[in-house]
Amino acid sequence: MLPFMFLTMCVAAQQPHDTSKPLHLTIEQIWEQAELNNKRIAMSRLSVESSEEVWKDAKAERLPEINTTGTYARVTNMPVYTDGYFHTPEQFPVLHNFYKVGGEAYFNVYNGNKTNLEIKKGATEHAIAEEQKNLTVSEVKFNAAVCYLDLARSCQFKELIAKDIADQERQLAHIQELQKNGVVLKSDVLRATLKLSRQKMGMVQIDNDIAIASQKLALMIGTDEHQLILPDTVFSAALLPPVTYDEYLAVAEKNAHEYKISAGETELRMLALKQVKATVSPKVGIFADYAFSYPQIQFYPYEGAAYGLGMYGVKAAFPISSFYHNKHKEKAAKLQLERQEVEHRETGDEVRQQVNEAYLRYKESLTRIDVAQTNITQATENLRIVNNTYFNQLSLVTDLLDADTQMLQTRFDLVSANIAARVRYYQLQKAIGNL
Repeated sequence: MLPFMFLTMCVAAQQPHDTSKPLHLTIEQIWEQAELNNKRIAMSRLSVESSEEVWKDAKAERLPEINTTGTYARVTNMPVYTDGYFHTPEQFPVLHNFYKVGGEAYFNVYNGNKTNLEIKKGATEHAIAEEQKNLTVSEVKFNAAVCYLDLARSCQFKELIAKDIADQERQLAHIQELQKNGVVLKSDVLRATLKLSRQKMGMVQIDNDIAIASQKLALMIGTDEHQLILPDTVFSAALLPPVTYDEYLAVAEKNAHEYKISAGETELRMLALKQVKATVSPKVGIFADYAFSYPQIQFYPYEGAAYGLGMYGVKAAFPISSFYHNKHKEKAAKLQLERQEVEHRETGDEVRQQVNEAYLRYKESLTRIDVAQTNITQATENLRIVNNTYFNQLSLVTDLLDADTQMLQTRFDLVSANIAARVRYYQLQKAIGNL
């Protein structure tokens, strides 16, 4: 049975995933899949875990250092030159095998606060890694939203073109009947046919746009690239009216990921300066060691027997040379801190500029929606008038085709305005750190 079961599992594994059915996802589901499967987010998550381990390692420096040692050696003969180097020495009897086994421990009491500074550095780097991960998540979600909305726009364009093609086919059939009765010229039929052919070619292009955007989105959220993703063309969540610029700016100062990362980098520079200054500090610690040795050759008289010896006490050291070695290092650390502070202020300027631009573009996009809705009303009335006048022989076929084109274009404009408004809204949320 085992070979049969193995063969069955292999055949099942080789069967491709069923991608014939389209996958309907909301934008919230797209974001959930992206957070779970996106490769950029996975890399940033690993960076966070790595920084956490570095932080834990810095904390572990507070623990005492404990070592064990073992030594085996061959001791050479020991000539004693009692009459000087130019006379034959006497050979002092020694035991040639030497053994030593022991252990030692050292506990740091004070080292210029270097350990605490290293722990703070690890905590700050971990916080920066967390914010960088949050920034990556925000960027991936925004890019996924843009791709999702682009796909939704293409799907809505496809619906509009399909409806327009059906209307154009009915209209062409009506024009052909009029041409058979000698009411209109054959050129009217040719022009209507040409317009219908262009619309069908546009449908092919829209299908390709949908396939390209679907694959891009599938790769972004970590699903099968051959799976066709169909978005919601009617969004359940309504666009929120914009609040004041100052309110958005206040939120950005608290939540903007770029600003938090820059603040963390500034904190690292301050810690680096403190670490340089801490070099000119005494180092105090408690030590202890104990070892068994054979033979006893450390103290006189020597003895061919094993013995144990231990020591404990306090070690202290002061790096006097750091007074002149540390001068330029401290100056360089101060200059790097000043540079980072300037960069932090520049990051604040960039955040304010991004918030202001996103805020104004969002308001502009909402205005475009109102204009597009008004244009649809006007284009609808214009098409009704031209349609009546053409079939009553009061206008040219070019007027009718232009009115059809304007009607379709205004519908395209409304769809594009709605999609653009949502893109601007997500861009504003990304700028203030809420995405």
